[in-house]
Amino acid sequence: MGVANEEAIKQFQSLMEQVDEPLKNTFKNLHRGYPIETLARFLKARDRSVAKAHKMLIDCLQWRIQNEIDHILAKPIIPIDLYRAVRDSQLVGLSGYSKEGLPVIAIGVGLSTFDKASVHYYVQSHIQMNEYRDCVILPSATKKHGRHIDTCLKVLDMTGLKLSALNQIKLLSAISTIDDLNYPEKTETYYIVNVPYVFSACWKVVKPLLQERTRRKIQVLQGCGRDELLKIMDYGSLPHFCRKEGSGSSRHYGNGNANDCFSLDHAFHQQLYNYIKQQALLMEPNPLTKQSSVHVDVPEPSLDDAKIAKTIETEFHKFENQNGLKVTSD
Repeated sequence: MGVANEEAIKQFQSLMEQVDEPLKNTFKNLHRGYPIETLARFLKARDRSVAKAHKMLIDCLQWRIQNEIDHILAKPIIPIDLYRAVRDSQLVGLSGYSKEGLPVIAIGVGLSTFDKASVHYYVQSHIQMNEYRDCVILPSATKKHGRHIDTCLKVLDMTGLKLSALNQIKLLSAISTIDDLNYPEKTETYYIVNVPYVFSACWKVVKPLLQERTRRKIQVLQGCGRDELLKIMDYGSLPHFCRKEGSGSSRHYGNGNANDCFSLDHAFHQQLYNYIKQQALLMEPNPLTKQSSVHVDVPEPSLDDAKIAKTIETEFHKFENQNGLKVTSD
């Protein structure tokens, strides 16, 4: 850490010492024993501006308090059939770890439909996975490797991406905004695989709009990305959609296959769901058999993010008009 960075951290620490007790308490839950590293993440997300990083962190802590994020891992999505429906339509899971010990998060962007439950359940589930990553997965990786690990790798599968994805832009923007504002700098690299033409066309226009810091993190790989990804992880940690060439590699999504890291039957999702149920029992010995979704306030996207979402929408419509295709809507 350079001298300028050390000075910025000291200033940031001094500001945080002045906040009230509720904010201090939720900050402890956020940093989990690594306050300086957490401050450094928020500083990095605001280009080293202490004032902007401080505002960002205070807003984040207030969001956590207002939405009871510290207790969200004690609020299971029940009954189990509803949670299975969420898992089958919001395709995300932990496929393994990189050779350096970073968790590998797999995301089925193209085939996620988000049409089996209300938006609130998808937002709740996304935040629960973030919180589980931060309070269970990353501390376990840190302990195993004897060094602080606080970031992950994400592999985004674009198989099946269609113009109908426009229907999900609002929800995806909401989830992205929650991550940007409340879980900054948690992803080391985004690997994008199984890219169809519609994505390539969009990417050319969207890429220049991204901040340089974000752009550097994104790598679009050839085909299913297997050969490139095997340089940084073992075969056993490859997401299932990267294990063979060809765009049909994701056809088993949502079929209850325990080797499919998106499935509720996968070990990661079983552990996560059991953890949430155990936390719920600790808080409420007589659990409900049905629970309504948690309504989390979704912050407004920044002007830059709103512009990117609008650009994606425009490009999709251009593609639609050029090809005589129609965006389907539910």
